Amino acid sequence: MTAPERIAVLGGGPMGLAVAYQLARDGQRPVVFEADDRIGGMTASFEFGDLEIERYYHFHCTSDSDLLTLLDELGISERMNWVSTRMAYWHGGRLQPWGNPIALLRFRGLSWHAKLRYGLHVMGATRRRNWRPLDSLHATRWVQRWVGAEAYEVLWRRLFELKFHHHSDRLSAAWIWGRVSRVGTSRDDAFREKLGYLDGGTVGVLRAMRHDIEKHGGEVRLGSPVNRVVVTDGAVCGVQTNGAVESFDKVISTVPLPYVPRIIPDLPAENIAGYRSIDSMAVVCVIAKLRKPVSENFWINTSDPDMDVPGFVEYSNLRPMSRPLVYVPFYLPPEHAMYAEPDSSFITKVTRYLSTINPQLAAGDFMDFNVSRYLRAQPICEPGHLDRLPPIATPIRGLWVADTAYYYPQDRAMSESIRLGRSMAREAGLS
Repeated sequence: MTAPERIAVLGGGPMGLAVAYQLARDGQRPVVFEADDRIGGMTASFEFGDLEIERYYHFHCTSDSDLLTLLDELGISERMNWVSTRMAYWHGGRLQPWGNPIALLRFRGLSWHAKLRYGLHVMGATRRRNWRPLDSLHATRWVQRWVGAEAYEVLWRRLFELKFHHHSDRLSAAWIWGRVSRVGTSRDDAFREKLGYLDGGTVGVLRAMRHDIEKHGGEVRLGSPVNRVVVTDGAVCGVQTNGAVESFDKVISTVPLPYVPRIIPDLPAENIAGYRSIDSMAVVCVIAKLRKPVSENFWINTSDPDMDVPGFVEYSNLRPMSRPLVYVPFYLPPEHAMYAEPDSSFITKVTRYLSTINPQLAAGDFMDFNVSRYLRAQPICEPGHLDRLPPIATPIRGLWVADTAYYYPQDRAMSESIRLGRSMAREAGLS
């Protein structure tokens, strides 16, 4: 019988934990190295008063099969709850229902011709299964060609610009399709969107994964950043962490690609160039706790020229909470001066925006705020994205590298983290 291998897993987010989970169940000896003081990465939770909540919002769709399979394996599938949610659009100084055919027909601010074109585009996108023809197309041009100039200006332009800034015209149509398709197919019917939340939040699944890893002989180390992957004669031989070198048979990295060249400088120049070619967006996410709700909607899009956010997520309209809770993400290029502004600057904006949407909110209705920042939150997926990514299995023997950019054409859903993480683990275990 082959002896189990010691495999270092860099990153304790959902993908890194999924790697270690699969390795441990397959009889290997994974060790997860996480720089933070908690597991989860962008799904990590914190104590917000009497509530344990994610720093960045997460929801689940009925099509998230890899997550649902994992819940079954862990024996916690009963923690998933499905809710019929509502969506709205803040446009023209009013909050308008959105997300179904009736709402589209009643929307104020679009001609009938524009509504028809928009509806056909959404229907076509949700029914499409082959995304490959979209891989070479630019998202803004693809959307404009389908919905026309009017609907693009009213419903799309500001969303692109506020989410991606100067990268707006560099996005792949396949990636935008992935976002539209995932949510659009998570429905009971054409009129009801159905999204999921987990009892206690995603931290419950993360802890269950960690427990399973440790039960099967793996290890999770917090506050343990890896400074360098040690390579000898073209093969992995260990990692350097906390000033010491520890031997490993293999290494699987799930840290954001921009950090990989520093951690693994022995990679071939073409791999390093490939990782550096993937730009990303940062996020400053404000969570507001209120005494009364802003609306009845889970998601509110906005194209208001006086608001520099693409939307609002009233998370308490998905997951029941003792107080209304709203996430407000500000997406920015990492080098943008606004990213370094004080928390108070973002809190002031959020207070003003939410009070604009619901004028009944008074200053005393804003109970508390939390501001979190993530420098490499959203990869920029350009046309031909997959062809630009280096292979996950690197030329260095025993080394695999991937991050959320490899979910393409899907976005950063937890289910995608689990799918790719387990796939990497299986490949590493067989090599």
